[in-house]
This record gives sequence, C-alpha cells and structure tokens, in this order.
Amino acid sequence: MPGRGSGERAAAGRPSGARRGACEDGEVTGTLVLAGTPIGDVADAPPRLAAELAAAEVIAAEDTRRLRRLTQALGVHTTGRVVSYFEGNESARTPELVEALAGGARVLLVTDAGMPSVSDPGYRLVAAAVERGVKVTAVPGPSAVLTALAVSGLPVDRFCFEGFLPRKAGERLGRLREEADERRTLVYFESPHRLEDTLKAMAEVFGADRRAAVCRELTKTYEEVRRGPLAELAEWAAGDVRGEITIVVQGAVPGPKETDADELVRRVRVREEAGERRKEAIAAVAAEAGIPKREVFDAVVAAKTAAKSAQ
Repeated sequence: MPGRGSGERAAAGRPSGARRGACEDGEVTGTLVLAGTPIGDVADAPPRLAAELAAAEVIAAEDTRRLRRLTQALGVHTTGRVVSYFEGNESARTPELVEALAGGARVLLVTDAGMPSVSDPGYRLVAAAVERGVKVTAVPGPSAVLTALAVSGLPVDRFCFEGFLPRKAGERLGRLREEADERRTLVYFESPHRLEDTLKAMAEVFGADRRAAVCRELTKTYEEVRRGPLAELAEWAAGDVRGEITIVVQGAVPGPKETDADELVRRVRVREEAGERRKEAIAAVAAEAGIPKREVFDAVVAAKTAAKSAQ
C-alpha cells in the first residue's frame, strides 16, 4: 500500500532484486508485476510467484477466490491488500491501481490462469502504468498459447494468436475469411459450447482438409489433444466436449490461385453468409483468384441453375 512502513521493512518484504522504479522526472514510483499463474497443474507455478505474492503491497486478482486457493496450495501468506480486477470493473479500477503505483506500491496482477493481458484483464493497467512512467515487469509463467502450439504437431517457426472469435455466426465467418490466406500457424481460444460451430466454420472457410489440433484441459488430469483435418474435428466436437479449449490451425499452404468453379462458388457463398451482397462477393473473389469477374459470375449462375434442375 502507498506509504507503507520504513525502508528496511519494505526492502525486506520484496523478492531479491526488487526495487522501486523512477519516472523520467526522477519521481520515485512503485512497480507493476504481471504474474503468470498455472493453467492447470499448480505444480507448474514458477518459484518467483510465491515470493511476489508474499511481497506485494497490492494484489489485483481476476477472481479473489481462485487467488485464495492458489496461495493456500503454494503455502503463501499474503499481507498486501487484495482487490478484484476483472472485465466488469477493469476500467473503473485501473486509475486506483495506477495511483497506488505512482505512490510507490508494488502491485501484483494475477488472472485465473496464464499471463495477464493475454485474452485476460491487464492491458488497460499496463498501458496506464506505462503512460505514468511506472516500471512494468513480469513473472514468466505457463501459457496455453505456447503449450498448445508446442504439442499440436503443426509448424511452430511462425505463428499468430487470434484470441476468441466473435460469437455471432456472420461475424465469425467474416473474421475467418480475413485469416483464410494467413500462412502462419493460427492459435485460437474457444469455449466448449461453441467449439463445434467454430470448427465447422473453419472447415468451410479454410477447407475441410486443413490440419488442426484441439487442445483440451492442458496440463490437467483429463488433458486431451485431438489432431486431424478440420472436418473430422468438427464431427468429433459434436459430442460432449468440456473444459478449457485452445485450437491450433495450420497456416495456408502457398500455391497457384484456385480457379475451380466449385471453389469459386463456395467462396462467394461464404462471403454472402458473412453479410456481403452477391455483386460485392463476386468482385472480391475474382480479385483474390486473379480472374475476370465474369468468370466468377458465370460459375455462380451455373451452380444456381444446376441446383434448380436437381430439385
């Protein structure tokens, strides 16, 4: 807390190497520590985490109940003030924490699992602290993104993290369409009840045969990694899938532009389902394929005619 005790007491409570930072104008400030927490197995907690929990003057936790269970499991006695810091109060709580930092406090930020600010609360606080000239550091810890990537069996030399996809089907298709030609391996988070729909959308946009891995309950008792083509994984996900989910998808394989009529029609349909007008969708697909718009238009009309004839 700001104004805590003597210099000796403050120094004694801090982990080795911890010290108060200084703003550019020389004003002494506290330190913001982003601490990684286990994504499943509490034994994965980094050794420094216990020391930081014990030394922090303010602990901002996404879920104070989970924090209590974590400290009990680690055998840590905290003396700092504990405050909640989650999506619902992040905007309102950030100024309070920044003032504590500016006053000299060592503030520890922890989320439910993994690193703060990675699809979790934290970005606003980090940005505000940096703006005030406060030192920001981290306790490296487990990451579902890197863990899933490592066990996926897919290329790891280049990748991008896309977080959670939009919940609405049209917006989700739109996002996936934007990423369809991405050559880097893609990593997503998803909730179990949307997993089937997401994998089906990926199969439709990326292609049924695109390789992927669904990582469930990483480092936990019922850890499971399912690998295979997106279409196969979508069928598997139709069952009762539970737990924390991370999806890893192979990047697009470079090759000649696809001009097969059925593929052109599929691409137009995906864009229409995402909300585009047919005329705009045809023009966009033609530009992607490097062919005249008339060729795409003719393919769409032919498909429509064939569908009517088959009825």
